[in-house]
Amino acid sequence: MRISLAELELHRVTASESYAPGALDFHGAEFRQTAPLNIKVNAELLGTEIRIQGNLETRLEASCDRCLGGVEIPVRSDFDLYYRPVRTIAKEEEIEIPEDEMEVGFYSGDGIELADVATEQVILSVPMKVVCGPQCRGLCPVCGANRNLESCNCAPPQQDSPFASLKKQ
Repeated sequence: MRISLAELELHRVTASESYAPGALDFHGAEFRQTAPLNIKVNAELLGTEIRIQGNLETRLEASCDRCLGGVEIPVRSDFDLYYRPVRTIAKEEEIEIPEDEMEVGFYSGDGIELADVATEQVILSVPMKVVCGPQCRGLCPVCGANRNLESCNCAPPQQDSPFASLKKQ
């Protein structure tokens, strides 16, 4: 669904959409969508800016960064976004963006695709480090065993650490 400038010039737009798993391209992200992504938005035109307020909900599956086990990530996100026309960006010179404008996005053409908004918000909601739980013990660095499921008798690898002298005290 496209939120068009022509429609926004006439009235505020309210939309809701559901995207099935596999329908959106998450641009190589290391997770997969396991439930429908439901998004509801209200969009309005403020001068040349498009303001989109809304929320979305879905579930994702990823691998734990410590033990490589599967992790289900529930996603619920409320957002309030501002988009400006891309033509407002200075093309030939470098400019410093003021701090209060760091959250502004840009659009080109005659509007914004709702699928692009949904994709961006899902990617931003995924934690940088996915961990199955705070007590995850990860993989053994010697034999590769999942230390959450089995214990191994491997000796820890000997390394010359710059912090070794601190450990002796």
